[in-house]
Amino acid sequence: MKNGTPHWAVRVGQECFDVPQGTKYREISERVQPQYPQPIFLVKNQNGKLCELNKQIAEDCSLTMVTADAKPGYQSYERSALLLMLKAFYDVVGRDHIDRLKVEFSLSRALFITAKGDFSLNQSLLDQVEAGMRRLSDLALPIEKRNVSKEEAVRCFHKNRMFEKERLLRFRRSSRVNIYSLAGFEDYFYGYMLPDTSYIRVFRLECYGEGFILRLPAPEQPERLGAFTPSKKVFSEMYRTANKLTHIGLDTVASLNERISAGETKELILCEEALMEKQIGDIAQQIAAQRALRFVMIAGPSSSGKTTFSRRLCTQLRAHGRKPHPIEVDNYFKNRIDTPRDANGQLDFEGLSAMDVELFNAHMTRLLRGEKIELPRFNFVTGEREYHGDVLSFGEEDILVIEGIHCLNEELSYAIPSADKFRIYISCLTQMNIDEHNRISTTDARLLRRMIRDARTRGADARETLRRWPSVGRGERINIFPHQDKADVIFNSALLYETAVMKPYAEALLFGIPESAPEYVEANRLLKFLNYFLAVPAESVPGTSIIREFIGGGSYLV
Repeated sequence: MKNGTPHWAVRVGQECFDVPQGTKYREISERVQPQYPQPIFLVKNQNGKLCELNKQIAEDCSLTMVTADAKPGYQSYERSALLLMLKAFYDVVGRDHIDRLKVEFSLSRALFITAKGDFSLNQSLLDQVEAGMRRLSDLALPIEKRNVSKEEAVRCFHKNRMFEKERLLRFRRSSRVNIYSLAGFEDYFYGYMLPDTSYIRVFRLECYGEGFILRLPAPEQPERLGAFTPSKKVFSEMYRTANKLTHIGLDTVASLNERISAGETKELILCEEALMEKQIGDIAQQIAAQRALRFVMIAGPSSSGKTTFSRRLCTQLRAHGRKPHPIEVDNYFKNRIDTPRDANGQLDFEGLSAMDVELFNAHMTRLLRGEKIELPRFNFVTGEREYHGDVLSFGEEDILVIEGIHCLNEELSYAIPSADKFRIYISCLTQMNIDEHNRISTTDARLLRRMIRDARTRGADARETLRRWPSVGRGERINIFPHQDKADVIFNSALLYETAVMKPYAEALLFGIPESAPEYVEANRLLKFLNYFLAVPAESVPGTSIIREFIGGGSYLV
């Protein structure tokens, strides 16, 4: 207390600041910014909770700066840039001429957005919107947050023709809602925002497909646009799925919750599973029709459902007269003593150099010559390959169904003739979003899957999964994503209902992470995300479902 005014002691690293009541976190961030190579976007307090820079300090605290290269910081930039774009788009086109602006999905370092209304979407229009964004950025306009009643929020969203947000609030338990505003334009965002428009400098709008992209910086280089190198085949599948969901009216969480609350869950699950089974059957038919094919190569990122998919594909191939043999490339790991290490000195299990590529190719070529081989099994406890008499030889109708993260990389199967291979890329390409402007990350869907499976099959708690997840992502960007367009088929393993089913499993794990843990911030974000969904019991999920690979109770031993 000084001169009757409360003061707070704020510690950042080894520095301590004495600040009066009313001081915002932004003032502290500006004082310490010269010590950080990346711009500061948020702060984290001693309780592990994130705070926006516009928030006033209300107690003595110890702070950690959250910069652009950290996941929460980058996400706050993405949301704020989107708000800036929406404001500029509405200013240029006019509210009455816009039916819908919808963020469909993330694509490379960009957001893919569709627009409908009484206007022509072309590069000229986007250039005007981008110029408007830059004018707003130069003005350093505040991004303000206000807490309103749910009823007022519904009226606001209805007036702005944001009908999905209006529907979503029906399922919100809290009676209060945080709304963000920028120069009179109001919206709701799932997560934290930047303090004003001057923080948003790096962006570009470009026409793409039947919509446009909002290009964003890379987290590690926030001063420049990130490289835009999308997989055309993956984009095509994501766009096809997004259109399908829009057509059937199940493209947002609100629409899913309405089906669940109407008692239509079982029918929804059965329809989704039947559609997926038909897609797998169509792929099997395509493979079976090509008699020269002897190898099906299946690759995809972590928790895409590769193992269950390969088993279901084998079943369908048998129905089409082929004799499939599933093989996991993980059984061709080098013995742990021979495993290479990464730049940090840790064992690198993600790189192709961790695989015994020579042995794999020797086995495959021997099979093609009509010889018998004994398949290895990798013992993950001892770290060594073992042999248990699993002998295999090729007959006329035999075909290998091989799955592993490197299966689309030609270096793994260099000795197998290209004409003998059929390549499949599988991933959980979630296209259901929270609402028009809040997307669901496909990475989050896979993270929830992995967290639940790790706890069930490996005894790993949610903290361990969250701690390892960034390194898993780095491995995928290096070893998997560059090879996506080599696939003959892209298979989307996402199921509309899966988050609602996984919610009880994931919540129980996430609530076990204490506030003092470094993983608490991410756990808290995921808990808030899950709170949008109504839960669905797992009893109606078939034993052959890909989701069973993660929650258990499946028909396949995976």
